[in-house]
Amino acid sequence: MIQFDNVSKRYETGHEALRNVSFFIDHDEMVFLTGHSGAGKSTLLKLIMMMEHPSNGQLIVDNVHLGKRGRSYIPWHRRQIGVVFQNHQLLFDRSVFDNIALPLQIAGYSHRDIGRRVRAALDKVGLLEKEKHNPITLSGGQQQRIGIARAVVHKPKILLADEPTGNLDPDLSSEIMYLFEQFNHVGVTVLLATHELSMVRSMGRRTIVLEGGQVQDEVLP
Repeated sequence: MIQFDNVSKRYETGHEALRNVSFFIDHDEMVFLTGHSGAGKSTLLKLIMMMEHPSNGQLIVDNVHLGKRGRSYIPWHRRQIGVVFQNHQLLFDRSVFDNIALPLQIAGYSHRDIGRRVRAALDKVGLLEKEKHNPITLSGGQQQRIGIARAVVHKPKILLADEPTGNLDPDLSSEIMYLFEQFNHVGVTVLLATHELSMVRSMGRRTIVLEGGQVQDEVLP
């Protein structure tokens, strides 16, 4: 599903964010990506989303060599991926429903399909009764659930999360991890970047450890 083969990323400033990174994540896997701040986790996720492009090496996602695809492929590629951020990136001038509906509106779904998909996503994260609320009135954990609903509303094959529990207490973090596990159980490939090692160990999943832009270790469950 996701294959890095000696992938490096060097920026024009000369900074090498990733160096000769190789690993494979299978379909239906849930994998953690850990490492200190600046280890290269966010850069790696950006490469998968085609927000950045490798300087060297091959990156294959869903059997497609991304280096051989042009800019016209990017919109289709990103529709196969859901992304969850630490800071939610919600729009506080719109309702919960409208926040989740946004990617579907951009993709041109009908009003009927949008309503059905948004309410199904809200139901999965346990917030169906909050669709008319403004996100700013909800708790941090609820806002993160809205972010997850928005990431999965278009039924992506891959779900990426960048420090999704960084602002949450341990109990809320466990609830969010449970949601990711539920999506993984129905066939979504999940890759979560985090520095919360105690949580990672408690999950019992394969873990890729980055240090200085390189894969330092790979811990099996």
